[in-house]
Amino acid sequence: MDETSSSKVPLGGLARKLIQLNLIKEEVAVNVTDQANKQKKPFVTCLMEAHAIDPTLLATTCAQEFGIPLLDLSAFDQQNVPTDNLDQALTMQHHVLPLFRRGNRLFAAISDPTNIKAIDEIRYRANLTTEAVLVEEHKFNEIIEKVLSNSEAASLGSLDDSDLESIDILNEDEEEKKNVIGMDAEDAPIVRFINKVILDAINGGASDLHFEPYEKSFRVRFRRDGMLYEHASPPVNTAGRIAARLKVMSRLDISERRVPQDGRFKMRISNTRSIDFRINTCPTLFGEKVVMRILDPSSAKLGIDALGYESFQKDLFMKAISKPQGLVLVTGPTGSGKTVSLYTALNILNTVDRNISTCEDPVEINLTGINQVNVNVKAGLTFSAALRAFLRQDPDVIMVGEIRDLETAEIAVKAAQTGHLVISTLHTNSAPDTLTRMMNMGIPCYNLATAVTLVIAQRLARRLCSSCRKPVEIPEPALLELGFTKEEIPGLKLFEPAGCEKCREGYKGRVGIYQVMGITQEISAIIMAGGNAIDIAKAAKEQGVWDLRRAGIEKVKQGLTTIEELSRVTKD
Repeated sequence: MDETSSSKVPLGGLARKLIQLNLIKEEVAVNVTDQANKQKKPFVTCLMEAHAIDPTLLATTCAQEFGIPLLDLSAFDQQNVPTDNLDQALTMQHHVLPLFRRGNRLFAAISDPTNIKAIDEIRYRANLTTEAVLVEEHKFNEIIEKVLSNSEAASLGSLDDSDLESIDILNEDEEEKKNVIGMDAEDAPIVRFINKVILDAINGGASDLHFEPYEKSFRVRFRRDGMLYEHASPPVNTAGRIAARLKVMSRLDISERRVPQDGRFKMRISNTRSIDFRINTCPTLFGEKVVMRILDPSSAKLGIDALGYESFQKDLFMKAISKPQGLVLVTGPTGSGKTVSLYTALNILNTVDRNISTCEDPVEINLTGINQVNVNVKAGLTFSAALRAFLRQDPDVIMVGEIRDLETAEIAVKAAQTGHLVISTLHTNSAPDTLTRMMNMGIPCYNLATAVTLVIAQRLARRLCSSCRKPVEIPEPALLELGFTKEEIPGLKLFEPAGCEKCREGYKGRVGIYQVMGITQEISAIIMAGGNAIDIAKAAKEQGVWDLRRAGIEKVKQGLTTIEELSRVTKD
């Protein structure tokens, strides 16, 4: 890089020192400095984000060159942080954190040795002799997040009921103009705490948030990759006010604590992206438990290739939804990805020449170009009522959120028999079970045999982290018992989770496991004869349909998941 280009971006003392020591190249220093200036971030933070130098090497070198003591935060107890000297705004602005106090001496952590301004600012505010200690950037960020989170939760304990009055309630008109999280009330600790929890959930890839009050404790848990993890433990006396704030955000009745309530709200996280939240409250012994489902519209636009279908399963799926009529059913337990499968199909079908209507309880993801109806049982708008209305609206494709009763099932089947493509969900364990469930509802066998074109049963298993997975040896008898064949075992490479900075407990994301069963003439004949799920499953297997266990074994063979996950999400 020539002098002209480098002079445009003035380098700081640390950048020049690292160049002199041949630890980074000049063009890297210029680019990182430019990035830090544009994003208004510390140079060291941008240096770590660019992976331009090992964090331990950087900290060790800086300690030696600048004569500042180096502290390993792995061995530091965050309980020692002097909370009376902790200023959240100062910590975030100057990237500095008071660590511990010895008499009149305060020791503050920095990751950039040239960050003298931050030390001076703490010395001025605390009126104490302040000394700097150097820490590794990645460990520094972790402890800052933990300390500030704990500090926020601790501050909630000093609130009383009058603080709830200071939280502004957004009415329907204001909601269109403002962020529904309530930025006009950001000074209220309850609001700040809930905002932070929600943002943590989004950034951590959580699908659900659980706010759970107990007699002597209150906890917040996130569901990530299908598993629940504890995230925070606010003071128990804040449970009622947190529940009230969440109900305000969702425009629920704040005075009603005796019956469950359902609501939703939207959070705008950037100019181009907003996320919907579905919320449910349920009265428990010690207060209201609140569960929030994160409904990210981007999940509905993953595309068919991202869902994890095998090639022949994908072909069956695409062939079924390309037909002008028929009933496609997606089954599985709550949280198995049925909604994403339905919306993926709708995105494929969503063209200007099709009239698509959906009936959902509630509408989870808004899609432009699709007419979505939200069920309202109190007002008389049930699944069956909406379906009847759809049939008078010249539909091409109808999506029913869930078939729950005979009336809805009958209308869906009739619609599929009269020139409409209908897609819907049920809660069953397998594809063959779905058909017998419909029979038990009261659908005549001959209607079922002629209407249903495809049934998909699915599960979601945690995906192994590709960065840290490690090989594992499993005895042949155990593999045979799990469902592997003798021909598959030679040369089989299996993996187990290890855990690294990029994942959680060795897993990152989830992968779909599918049983995709087309309704062939043989299966139709079994249905017409009133056959049970065992008969249907046997015929499907003979025709090459994989059950969930076989589909899961393929994902294990591909190194995408583990034997433990296979056993957890699929039955024998």
